[in-house]
Amino acid sequence: MKRVLFVCGRNRLRSPTAERVFSSYPDVEVASAGVNPDAEERVSAELITWADLIFVMEKSQRSKMTKRFRPVLKNKQIVCLDIPDEYDYMDPELVRVLQRKVLPFLPRRING
Repeated sequence: MKRVLFVCGRNRLRSPTAERVFSSYPDVEVASAGVNPDAEERVSAELITWADLIFVMEKSQRSKMTKRFRPVLKNKQIVCLDIPDEYDYMDPELVRVLQRKVLPFLPRRING
């Protein structure tokens, strides 16, 4: 089971959308959080430790996480998706972009 953390600024639109989209993906556990002080669910050392793979929506979020959690992020894979904050929750275009950018990093099912 791969544990995936999605991070955006306020954990209200992009990362919760990603969490919902991939919540039923096989062999994956997902969570989402935000880096800003007013985030619905704020990034924590515990969430980072839990995650096998971390996706951030923008480079600035990776920078904020690195400044705050550098020791915990050691040996963690962080992927920047370069998805700007211009989508609503579950926007169909956001869902398509997330699927295109995230799926290559997730475990593939082998039909047998």
